[in-house]
Amino acid sequence: MTACPCGSGKSLDDCCGPLLAGAAASTAEALMRSRYTAYALGNVDYIAATHAPEAAEDFDRAGAEDMARKVRWKGLRIEATEAGGADDETGSVTFAARYSMGAGEQFHREISTFRKIDGRWFYVDGEVNPPVEQRHVEKIGRNDPCPCGSGKKYKKCCGA
Repeated sequence: MTACPCGSGKSLDDCCGPLLAGAAASTAEALMRSRYTAYALGNVDYIAATHAPEAAEDFDRAGAEDMARKVRWKGLRIEATEAGGADDETGSVTFAARYSMGAGEQFHREISTFRKIDGRWFYVDGEVNPPVEQRHVEKIGRNDPCPCGSGKKYKKCCGA
């Protein structure tokens, strides 16, 4: 059993394999995962075929073939999905992909937009390296009141 490169934990035959063979993806995320798998396997024909008509004009086949020869894809993480379900017409998937090209490991982060045309999902475009929402955490001093509301100092309550 060959594990699917998309990281689903399923075999290639039970995950992205049928999509690469021509089956329609049921969701935008399934298409995104299959496109990652196609990049990992060097299946440039599939990548080209899954572009929406307006995106197909900008597809650089020679660049994709060159990338397939030079890049070793090492992992995919789906960070978020918005719409893109079986009953939706549009959707987006935010993902991060690890890869190596030469000696160093790199990351590709993107928000990909998808659209369903005649019952099949297609890649429309992507925002590469979108801003990451930063978490801000307020530091609690040892002698500050405990945020749990006990009335005690933090060091004598939750900080103990």
